Amino acid sequence: MILDYLLARARLFFKSEEGASAIEYAIVVAMVAVVVVVFVTPIGTKVLNIFNSVLVALGGTAQTKPVP
Repeated sequence: MILDYLLARARLFFKSEEGASAIEYAIVVAMVAVVVVVFVTPIGTKVLNIFNSVLVALGGTAQTKPVP
């Protein structure tokens, strides 16, 4: 009786496609994270340069890029 129940639950588990969907979403999220890191880092440097040029033009001193 219990063995039949366990076998039925195991069959349902292996037929389920919810896990595959979760893995697909995790892969998409990982790809988006990589794209954000690759494209945002250079943009941050350019923005820092723009702010530094404005700051120096106003008589201030340029700021350095923070080190992680």
